[in-house]
Amino acid sequence: MDFAFSEEQELLRSSARDFLRDRSAPERVAELADSDAGWDPATWKQITELGWVGLSVPEDRGGSGMSLLDEAVLFEETGRALYPGPFLSTVVLAQPALGASADGFSAVLEAGGAATLAWVEPGGVSSLAELDGVKTEARASGDEWKLTGEKVLVPDLALTSNVVVVARSADGLGLWLVSRPDDFKTQGTVDGTRRFGRFELDGDPGTLLVGSDEVGDVLEQIRLRSLAALALEAVGVAQFALDSAAAYVKERKQFDKPIGTYQAVSHQVADIYVDTELARSLAYWAAWCVAEGDRQASTAALAAKAFAADAAVKACERSIQVHGGIGFTYEHTLHRYYRRAQWIQSFDGSGRVHRAAVAAALLDA
Repeated sequence: MDFAFSEEQELLRSSARDFLRDRSAPERVAELADSDAGWDPATWKQITELGWVGLSVPEDRGGSGMSLLDEAVLFEETGRALYPGPFLSTVVLAQPALGASADGFSAVLEAGGAATLAWVEPGGVSSLAELDGVKTEARASGDEWKLTGEKVLVPDLALTSNVVVVARSADGLGLWLVSRPDDFKTQGTVDGTRRFGRFELDGDPGTLLVGSDEVGDVLEQIRLRSLAALALEAVGVAQFALDSAAAYVKERKQFDKPIGTYQAVSHQVADIYVDTELARSLAYWAAWCVAEGDRQASTAALAAKAFAADAAVKACERSIQVHGGIGFTYEHTLHRYYRRAQWIQSFDGSGRVHRAAVAAALLDA
């Protein structure tokens, strides 16, 4: 079996890296993260024109008909560049629901190409795996639906005009597409490059995307895609920390010698490398399992996200340490990667929660 990337995947990786190098350089990311907008709409428009958004959407739904494994290189590269835009929210969180509707994906593209998913509720639902407590209501009103409820911690809410909402109707859970309310509020988190928001619905009109008979499968697809994509993004974060540390220890000298020649420093960099490569193997295994619908998809995605997220956090910590005093400053970009790694680590449960689920799956088998 050939585990190497195809020529098309390598070309996609190369073009993505070149594109993001110009538009998501560390200085530009810092500028955007500290701005009111938090992102560059022009860059997002170019990303949609490049076809990144619809890569794994079926061709008859307006996409390219490829798979998560093809998108995997994009998730790693956007993590490596710390891209501040609605790529994850649109391609991972919203896309499965939009793709389930005949015209859902094309409608979003025509409205600006960005969407997100709202599932977290105050004081209640927080995990994609446990949505039984959803209180947001969807009621049929003639040929339309009206939604009422509150959602919090909605990723990239301020950057999107379309929101896929998890709500409950008389038939059970479902997914509805609504226009983002104008009176939404921004919520700050540890990661300033990925902003969140909250909003209330009070009889707002919505379009049913996924009914109760299919919602379970779609939500599971969203969760597995999210875990695999964030594992890949974490690999990109760890790779940046590795590259940054390796470059610095070659240049910084002490006692007329590069600090990388001292074992206490070089071993830190070596540990980052080992963890990053292990995380990369797990992340791409998870992407393949999810793309192919393999029976190990859930275990693979949980294992990859748990390990890769922890590896990214440790990579940033070690990289900051070998940088010395400059690594701890606000002006240095490493703290932004550290914050992204910590957010990935906490998404949909900590590594401890995911490792427990993996252990349970293995013991039950």
